[in-house]
Amino acid sequence: MTPLSSKPWSGRFPGFDVLNQSSHWDPVTTGVVLDRIGMAPDIRFFSPQEQAVATVLCDHLLDQHDELTPGAKIPIVNLIDSRLAEQQTDGWRYHDMPADGQAWRDTLAGLDAKAHERFDRDFVACSADQQAHMIQTVQNRGAGQWHHLNAKHVWSLWTRYACTAFYSHPLAWNEIGFSGPAYPRGYKNTGVDKLEPFEVHDAHPSDDPLRRQS
Repeated sequence: MTPLSSKPWSGRFPGFDVLNQSSHWDPVTTGVVLDRIGMAPDIRFFSPQEQAVATVLCDHLLDQHDELTPGAKIPIVNLIDSRLAEQQTDGWRYHDMPADGQAWRDTLAGLDAKAHERFDRDFVACSADQQAHMIQTVQNRGAGQWHHLNAKHVWSLWTRYACTAFYSHPLAWNEIGFSGPAYPRGYKNTGVDKLEPFEVHDAHPSDDPLRRQS
């Protein structure tokens, strides 16, 4: 596996690379952030089948697919797996859901079961449209039942873990123009549309839904 580079996410904030600011971070923070762009952590919690299903699920949730520039894909499943293996949960769970690790196992098995029920094949062997439809069904169920669980709480489990993993990574910071930790340097140009000297203007501001509403 090739170590990740933070360079590919450069379309929206051209020339911006958060790692250029690493010399301004304290040593501990620098070590933590740089570790995230190294080799992805080994899978320790998921079985091979669970890893395969989780990879497809997270690719759909975060629109990370094979057509991305090599090295641009954030290893979401590896990061989720590390949390589950080390029992680094959010510190709470819904009363009608199992503990997070078991909930992940149950819901990944649920996707496979639904795929066999509807398409007579493993979830990972289904077409992208079929996979997307089964995933969307969970969100559409709201507080209804899905695989004997509250669908709204299943959706929350998936998206909380996936988004936490995604937005902890410098590649995602580059995608949203986030310049990383402010300590110890801090910020001097606070306010709407005010940038620090090292920040970059959004090259596609019309794509921002908040701007479209203003």
